[in-house]
Amino acid sequence: MCTTPSGVELVNKYFPNLTAEQRAQFGALGALYADWNQKINVISRKDIDNLYIHHVLHSLGLAKVITFRPGTAVMDVGTGGGFPGIPLAILFPDVTFHLVDSIGKKIRVAQEVAQAIGLANVTFAHENVKEEKRKFDFVVNRAVMDLSEMCRLVRKNIRREQHNSLPNGLFSLKGGDLSEELRPFGKRALTWNLKDYFEEDFFETKHVVYVMLE
Repeated sequence: MCTTPSGVELVNKYFPNLTAEQRAQFGALGALYADWNQKINVISRKDIDNLYIHHVLHSLGLAKVITFRPGTAVMDVGTGGGFPGIPLAILFPDVTFHLVDSIGKKIRVAQEVAQAIGLANVTFAHENVKEEKRKFDFVVNRAVMDLSEMCRLVRKNIRREQHNSLPNGLFSLKGGDLSEELRPFGKRALTWNLKDYFEEDFFETKHVVYVMLE
């Protein structure tokens, strides 16, 4: 039985074309989050050892189904300590990411981590998404709330102009049986199984969901 790669090796396994700067940035996340999590609990204490599989690689699952084109603007709603926004911002340096969370201490951790690794393509807001008025190409999140409720809240933030392979809309990282949650969207929703891209057991029941928002 082969040994499971750990840390940044796990990211390199699935994203082998990273630049030296990107590898360094991903590599720095482990120590940074371990340090900040002792001060401000943004990741379960039991889960911090699984940071790269459960948080970093999970966030990057979105990049297996879409490659954001340069100039794309993305809002991460309910980012917590910076997921999926920070890993995606590392992977897509020519895309801008706006990370939003209603809990100030969590946004502080995301800001400090981004500053420590030199991320220049991220902005932050301590606010409820209801307060956010700006327009973006896509909204992303990790299982923050029911899809219908999320779509209702962020529809106002989706711009009309399209320049990516999919129409502008919502990408959500979800787990489990989504049949009921997806029912209202019909053909406007697409689903990918992350087990088709990542071989670790964690991804067996994990999905990327896309909903087109007009």
